[in-house]
Amino acid sequence: MKENFQYNDHHLKLLQLLEENPHLSQRDASDVLGLSLGKVNYILKAFLDKGLIKMNNFRNNKNKLAYTYLLTPQGIEEKARMTLHFYEIKKREYEELRAEVEKLGESVEGLG
Repeated sequence: MKENFQYNDHHLKLLQLLEENPHLSQRDASDVLGLSLGKVNYILKAFLDKGLIKMNNFRNNKNKLAYTYLLTPQGIEEKARMTLHFYEIKKREYEELRAEVEKLGESVEGLG
């Protein structure tokens, strides 16, 4: 994976989804997240390259395309860091939006 690769909220959501549903197919992950199948595949390959997940295929499984995605210890740590990072971003966005709504409310009160 390229060094300039930046995580976004889709990456966190996919890690959370895989942790909850390790047998989830790429197509199902695509549907749940509202991302293209190609995008999900790209992110999963990036996670593999970074060592955040392991991909297992069961030898006795009749469906040779069925995989299990397991978060590695490094993946669990990275998911925790990403969770904290996006929590801080969303909290800041919430505070900014709350202040804007309050200001708009004052403007509306001044009109009536």
